[in-house]
Amino acid sequence: MTDKNELLASTGDSSVESEYFSPLPKGYQKGKTKYVVVMGTVMSGLGKGIFSSCLGKLMQDKGLKVAPIKLEGYLNIDSGTLNPFRHGEVFVLDDGMECDMDLGTYERMLGQNLSKNNFATSGQIYRDILEKERHGDYLGRDVQMIPHVTGEVKLRLRTLAMKSNADIVFVEIGGTVGDLENAFYIEAMRELAYEEGPNSCCFVALTYILEPRTLGEQKSKAAQLGIKQLMQSGIQPDIIACRATSPVNEKVRQKISVYSNVPISRVVSLADSASIYQIPAMLRECGMDFEVLKLLHIEDRIDLRKERGEWAKWCDFTDRIGKEKRETTIGIIGKYTSVRDSYASIINALEHSGIALGCKVKIAWIDTSDITDKNVSEYLKDVNGIIVPGGFGVRGAEGKIACIKYARLNNIPFLGICFGFQMAVVEYARNICGLKKANSTEIEPNCGEPVINILPEQKRIEGLGGNMRLGGQDIQIKPDTAAFKLFGNNTTARMRFRHRYEVDPGYIETIEKAGLIFSGKAPNYPIMQILELPEHPYFIATQAHPCLTSRPLHPHPMFTGLVAAAMKSS
Repeated sequence: MTDKNELLASTGDSSVESEYFSPLPKGYQKGKTKYVVVMGTVMSGLGKGIFSSCLGKLMQDKGLKVAPIKLEGYLNIDSGTLNPFRHGEVFVLDDGMECDMDLGTYERMLGQNLSKNNFATSGQIYRDILEKERHGDYLGRDVQMIPHVTGEVKLRLRTLAMKSNADIVFVEIGGTVGDLENAFYIEAMRELAYEEGPNSCCFVALTYILEPRTLGEQKSKAAQLGIKQLMQSGIQPDIIACRATSPVNEKVRQKISVYSNVPISRVVSLADSASIYQIPAMLRECGMDFEVLKLLHIEDRIDLRKERGEWAKWCDFTDRIGKEKRETTIGIIGKYTSVRDSYASIINALEHSGIALGCKVKIAWIDTSDITDKNVSEYLKDVNGIIVPGGFGVRGAEGKIACIKYARLNNIPFLGICFGFQMAVVEYARNICGLKKANSTEIEPNCGEPVINILPEQKRIEGLGGNMRLGGQDIQIKPDTAAFKLFGNNTTARMRFRHRYEVDPGYIETIEKAGLIFSGKAPNYPIMQILELPEHPYFIATQAHPCLTSRPLHPHPMFTGLVAAAMKSS
């Protein structure tokens, strides 16, 4: 919560005599930072985060400093307790904030490490307002949706602008314009544009053009109605991005232009693409970057020389997409495989590594619910490598253990992530160390050999999620190991964590004596973070989530190592 002493009333007195209440961070200058606000119509899931991050990348390449923020309508304080089946993966930032998967899109596209300042939910907004009310910060006023809730939203955006020193803040509002929970966000954006002055805000409406198979033509009525709803909220869109399965034809773009008062040059077609990393080029080709610069009157801030260099690097990456000369298949062994967004960062990390190695990575989705030692060979017969990713709970755990055992015995390249790391320890303890009752206390609370356990210091932390190891942590890497080579012969690395259970220190010596190497650990603590088998072609697991820090131009070495090993067995 921002200290009340750091706030100033922006448009008047905050006392009971004034109707104005719009707090500003101390030193904030209206109009200095520009805002691009991206909203969706027709339906959610159209790729607002992808559009916003791609446009942000074009601005960043021009030498402008950009800062994204995602505004979510749900009342959860963060995304940590959301089921992947309902909301896709939980993306963890370096500072430990559990947030929406769109933050991962921003980090990958912009090459930035974001923080809690880049993510807000309705729950956070209401919590901060109620805390201020209890502290007496509102000077006796009755606290209302307008101006206090909308004022808190604007304060979030302006605080981010100050902390990041951004030229442009990209604001993405989750869901769609018609969602009831988004009404105060949209009103806050209208107020923001009014208060910041002309040429301060650019509003983008991302919509969807229907193309029913039975009709054989594109239909824009749903898009028109969604845009009309936005205009009824007091916001005139400056740009309309039309998502569709195929390029949006001129007739449809003209119709939307007429009904929305948006020049047709700013009604852009965004058809489905083979890779999201090709979308910046699509926006660049239709001139969206310079349309935004003109709308915000910041053409004089750009650095064209920098843009040429940055764009050349990006094109070198995207030119390799679809031109891979090799092919390999990686099995993702999980229990959320029916919802691909549950593993969005893993999919991206595999794509980054595949492009870097000139190899097309195919993914085989393998649900572990029914896998046993007897049928595992049938499930894994067509894969060249496997990933056992993170997850919580009992379902599918034994199937994962069976897959790890099969990969270990049959020299199939294996990468374990978080829960996959823990199950690799359980499998090794059972089948090599002779600890037949080995298990995790998450799966079997009273198991005979709790090789994976909640450590005593964790148990003292109360509250769901309170005892989790969250966010970026340094890892101490043992020299002359596979991990040491993967990380460029460095003895330290930084990765992000999201877990509650650890290797019980009482079993570390037994497991290592049997041949498993713990090649990465927490500095100064007996917390094991990377394991490997030295005689195996590629058998590595980590308690961290390396996929969260993989970037298009800088693939994560653990994924590159897996794909390279899988290519050898293809």
